[in-house]
Amino acid sequence: MVQAQILDPNLASLTDWRSVATFIDHSLVLKPETTREDVIRLCREAAHYGFANVFVNPAWVALAVQELHGAKANVGTTIGFPLGAYLTTVKRFEAAEVLRLGATELDMVMNIGALKSGLHDIVEADIRGVAEIAHQGGAILKVILEPPLLTREEKILACQLCVAAGADFVKTATGFFGGATLEDVSLMRSVVGDRARVKAAGGVRTAKDLAAMVQAGADRIGTSSGVHIMRELGAPEPSSSPIR
Repeated sequence: MVQAQILDPNLASLTDWRSVATFIDHSLVLKPETTREDVIRLCREAAHYGFANVFVNPAWVALAVQELHGAKANVGTTIGFPLGAYLTTVKRFEAAEVLRLGATELDMVMNIGALKSGLHDIVEADIRGVAEIAHQGGAILKVILEPPLLTREEKILACQLCVAAGADFVKTATGFFGGATLEDVSLMRSVVGDRARVKAAGGVRTAKDLAAMVQAGADRIGTSSGVHIMRELGAPEPSSSPIR
C-alpha cells in the first residue's frame, strides 16, 4: 500500500517550503467548470513544487496521471463526492475505475445521512467496502466527515467508525458546507490517535493556516491555495510555458 507521509510538527515554523510542499494535496475538485488546461496547470505546479498529490475529479484522473508521469506527485481523486449519498456498490465501482486509471489516494465522502439516522452499521459497511477496493489496489483511503453538519458526538462516532472500517485517514470537509476548524482537527486527532491520520481541508489558504492545522494534529493539508502558500515561503515560480 502507498505509504502516506506525516508532517512533523517541527515544520510548522515553515522555514523549508520543500518539506512543507510534500504534505500538501493540491486540489481542484470544487469547480465544475474545470478545464483540461486547468488540470494540466495544476499538475505542472505540483511537479514543480513537489506537492504530495494533485486532487482532481474522477473524469480528469487519466489526464493527471499522464501529466505527472515521472514526477514525485501522485494523483488523488474523490469518491461519492460531494454528498456521500451513493450506493456502496457505486462507490466501490467508482473506486475500482479510478484505481485502474492510476489514482493512488481516494477521498471518500461518508454517508452522512445514515450516520445522523443512527444507521451505524450501514456507515461502517460503506466505508469498509471502499477500503477493501482501495487497499487491494495499494491505495490510501481518506474519509470525509463533513463536521459542519455533525454534532460533537457524531464527529466522535464518525471517527470511530472510520477506524473500525479500515480507513487510513479521517478528513474534515469537502469545502461545500464549510471548512476545517482547529477544534475539529484537534478532536479528530484525539479520537483516532495513531490508528489513522488526519487531513484538514477547506479554508486553509495561507502558510499561517497550514501551520495552525499541523499544530492542531493534521498530517495532511488539502488546499487549492498551495501555490500561494509556496510563494509565501519564498519558493520559485513554476515555468510559464504554454499549455498545448
